[in-house]
Amino acid sequence: MGICGGVGVARTPTYNGPLLALIFSAESSMRVLYLASEATPLVKVGGLADVAGELPRAILSLGIDIRLALPFYPSIKETHFAVEQIGEATVKHSQGGHGAEIYATQIRNVPVFLIDGDPIRQSDDIYDAPEIDVDKFTFFSLAALASCEAIGWQPEIVHANDWHAAPSVAWLKAHRDSDGFWSGVASVFTVHNLPYMGSDAGQVFTGYGVNVTDLEDLPSWSRTLPLPIGLATADWLSTVSPSYANEIQTPEFGHGMEQLLQSRRERLVGILNGIDPEVWNPTQDTELTATFSHDDFGSRTKNKQALQSELGFETETRIPLLAMVTRLDQQKGIDLVLDALVDMMNERWQFVILGTGDPVLEEKARQFSTTYPDRIRFVRRFAPKLARKIYGGGDLMVIPSRYEPCGLTQMIAMRYGCIPVVRSTGGLKDTVEDYEPEGHGTGFTFGPVESWALREAIQRGLNLYEDQAAWWALQRRAMMKDFSWQRSAEDYHDLYRGALEEKLA
Repeated sequence: MGICGGVGVARTPTYNGPLLALIFSAESSMRVLYLASEATPLVKVGGLADVAGELPRAILSLGIDIRLALPFYPSIKETHFAVEQIGEATVKHSQGGHGAEIYATQIRNVPVFLIDGDPIRQSDDIYDAPEIDVDKFTFFSLAALASCEAIGWQPEIVHANDWHAAPSVAWLKAHRDSDGFWSGVASVFTVHNLPYMGSDAGQVFTGYGVNVTDLEDLPSWSRTLPLPIGLATADWLSTVSPSYANEIQTPEFGHGMEQLLQSRRERLVGILNGIDPEVWNPTQDTELTATFSHDDFGSRTKNKQALQSELGFETETRIPLLAMVTRLDQQKGIDLVLDALVDMMNERWQFVILGTGDPVLEEKARQFSTTYPDRIRFVRRFAPKLARKIYGGGDLMVIPSRYEPCGLTQMIAMRYGCIPVVRSTGGLKDTVEDYEPEGHGTGFTFGPVESWALREAIQRGLNLYEDQAAWWALQRRAMMKDFSWQRSAEDYHDLYRGALEEKLA
């Protein structure tokens, strides 16, 4: 493999504000640069934002000096976060160097590098047309590396997430042995959703001097796509659940990458995502009508009544309230739900869908709601506050994904006592235990991607709901499950440590 080109830097910091002082104040045995395209609460489009906004904090708690790098989108500049410039750098390009300005802020004690420059500013959107995004994120990836040199902060691990940050690990693969600053630095590349590989980056990579050749392990069609290049060039690979790590090595879920992933299986680990128990806490959630806990959830019915009233449903708490909080995408199985419920009209239930996405699926959901206005609501918008009310007042959270790398919805739902009905795949399989009459399990699972299989799983939930004592016991087990980020952070700590030991050897 050959990759030519590099990044230019100003190696002496020229800014000396309080945030720069913070960056050099940490003392730890390990330094990690964590690159992502989005992170809560600064910017959120999808689930990656939750991971990048919460996991680094858990890693920081282990004594690791971790720094999050994000593009300094125009939308972030409109927030209330305190930001200061701490340096500048230059990213080489065939048409002349692109200047990068380096800013700093914090997310819950995690230092954040915000990378700005003309490629970032060319669009007001987080994600835009393919040609804009490839240029923007290639610049971001290389500028994040250059920024570390510019301010004199030397990471030992570069942890890149998804295709947007893949150019960073490709550059390291070729240049660290000839660049003293990056000598011995190990790379980790995390795949959150394999089919999203980015667009053809051949010309853009060439312009930035990231010219990748000799990628024989990759199918020819993928050798200019950022995510496959990241898979081929990173030292270690991870994905967001153990089951998904196994699934992507198969033709069904590998999307053409299965042979490469099989060849690198000794360097591929599945580390389950988590949720922040402080962010998702039914005992303190101010969006709920009534707070509750796993030891005292009698007041939870107040949330259900309030939600039923807000949605225009009959306010009868013994009618099971089914829900989906999702992106409307073929992956998520919305069609399976609608087909299953059509065959269950003789049962008592109410159903709310919250989300946006594929216009075809949005229209199908709208028509379904219009046809059955007394028992179905489709709320077509991104509404975090309503989502919390649904978690805190719904009875069954339906998640029939065709595939699901990890998923956070089922974890949040369980935390709030909303029992998940899930297809047994990926992270859903790793987090939801199927209910058994003996008193085990935390939800209801099914296997085949068929509406009848989902219908049977929902029916099991409806049947158990009639037994209030058994239902409360199920809710309590689900709410007591520990999905905190601490376990994930410890697994990443072990991965980082092994990667560093390998480099030192």
